[in-house]
Amino acid sequence: MSREEVFTRLNEVFRDVFDDESITVNDSTTADDIEDWDSLEHINLIAAVEQEFGMKFTMGQVVSMKNVGEMADIIISRI
Repeated sequence: MSREEVFTRLNEVFRDVFDDESITVNDSTTADDIEDWDSLEHINLIAAVEQEFGMKFTMGQVVSMKNVGEMADIIISRI
């Protein structure tokens, strides 16, 4: 799966979790860039991404992710 395909799927997950069709994420997107992205929504987002890609992040990975690009890197490394 290409990085572009991962981001296409991530965009759909983000739009669904945050109920906002205008969201487009990229490598540098962080919680500061999305209005409703708080700690509770972060948990929902992680669960939705795990379900979409059929994988589980480790707690260390969840804590260390600084932006969506790092999330994509982890996903790509696990596919």
